[in-house]
Amino acid sequence: MLHRTIAIALLLATPALAQPAAPPAASVAENPDVQAAERLFSAWLEGQIAYRGLPGVAVGVVQDQQLVWSKGFGFADIAAKKPMTADTRFRIASNSKIFAAIAILQLREAGKLRLDDSVSKHLPWFTMKSAGPDDGPTTIEQLLSHSSGLQREAGDHWSSFNFPSEAELKALMAGRQAAFPPQTRWKYSNLAFGIAGLVVEQVSGQRWADYVNANILKPLDMTASSIDKPDPGLATPYAARTPEGTRRVLPFVDAKGMAAATGMTSNVNDLAKFIGAWFRRAPKAGGANVLSAGAWREALRVRSVDEDWESGSGLGFDIERFKGKTYAGHGGGYPGNTTMTMAQIDAKVGVIVLTNTNDSNPGDIANQLMATVGEAVVKAAKAKATPAWDPAWARFAGRYIGASDNVMQVVLLNQQLALLPVTGRNAETRTLLEPIGNGRFRLTAPTGGGPVGETVWFQEKDGKVTRMYTGDGWSTRIEGW
Repeated sequence: MLHRTIAIALLLATPALAQPAAPPAASVAENPDVQAAERLFSAWLEGQIAYRGLPGVAVGVVQDQQLVWSKGFGFADIAAKKPMTADTRFRIASNSKIFAAIAILQLREAGKLRLDDSVSKHLPWFTMKSAGPDDGPTTIEQLLSHSSGLQREAGDHWSSFNFPSEAELKALMAGRQAAFPPQTRWKYSNLAFGIAGLVVEQVSGQRWADYVNANILKPLDMTASSIDKPDPGLATPYAARTPEGTRRVLPFVDAKGMAAATGMTSNVNDLAKFIGAWFRRAPKAGGANVLSAGAWREALRVRSVDEDWESGSGLGFDIERFKGKTYAGHGGGYPGNTTMTMAQIDAKVGVIVLTNTNDSNPGDIANQLMATVGEAVVKAAKAKATPAWDPAWARFAGRYIGASDNVMQVVLLNQQLALLPVTGRNAETRTLLEPIGNGRFRLTAPTGGGPVGETVWFQEKDGKVTRMYTGDGWSTRIEGW
């Protein structure tokens, strides 16, 4: 998020204000409020596991590039009494779709394809029947944003546990018809991401697993992650609990030609590295990054929304808005595994929930993890990064009039300055002045517009505040009004 600095002659500027000395900051993980939130969440989840008879759950909380907290609950294998840990591996199911989007964007950055390319440009055999007589071609972007209109599945694989091979997927497509015309409505499609994986193979000249290993897993140092490989470190996958209270063990299921949609295996520690990359700075594994900052922003921008406008899709990401905050990530369900990743991108905090049963509802667990530990981490990180409040800043409170006689008020809250228009119809019509050092502030608000995100500073003369510079404009301090 860019902001413009104010180009004003330095002789007008107030000398830098001395900042109060602050004690050395403890790490976010050591923050007492964060540790208290961990205990609260742990108590809640342990109760859920006992009440619902869940086998096990592994969780993690990420702040920027750091895994702040991780913990295993219950068992990776009940019969062997093998405890769940952050190292336990799971089939992460539809979280695989984010890897597919990254692969496509990498090839776009290399100049090998465009997002508006038709799928048939790269896969000539892709001749699916359109839903209407005047539909345009299905594009790569539509595949990644669930706006292609393609059917949800590629056969009965969720019933038979027999996913189609690449050859079978190609044959299947010859007789398929889209459910909706492209870009007319949001429709979740595993089939679309299976096709996206085949586009990657065709354009790169590599098998899907080989491409992901070389271009995503290795650069991010995700050494515990793989695609469709049976692994002794995998959590035992359990079916839903029967009315009699029993659970059967489910088989390992190879996603085959649908691997790009659902074939990944990973664990909490590796997914923490992955989520760190979402915050536009990959972990320093060989100095590599998997996408440019601009490409990450593209992936995380909403491209399509469901019919009630409560959630939508970026490129590979599910994106939701709740209580004024935006969350990005993905859920996943596979035979014996249900998973969830979720992050507040701007706050640079994410959570990971991995379970080894079909009836665990990882979305609920992730919501509680974010509401407790995640929010505590956000507050601790913000307190650590924000310059200490200087009581002298209270002198900036007052009224300021602009060139068009519009009046703004700077209001002193509890160690916080807020900007409030006199003509504002309610007290919520305000922006906050976040200190950024050297006596300067940045305007922050839930939405953009005006000078939000830009710099605010105050000019003084003879010990009195005379002007407020907001973005590229200024207004004059007025007294007695």
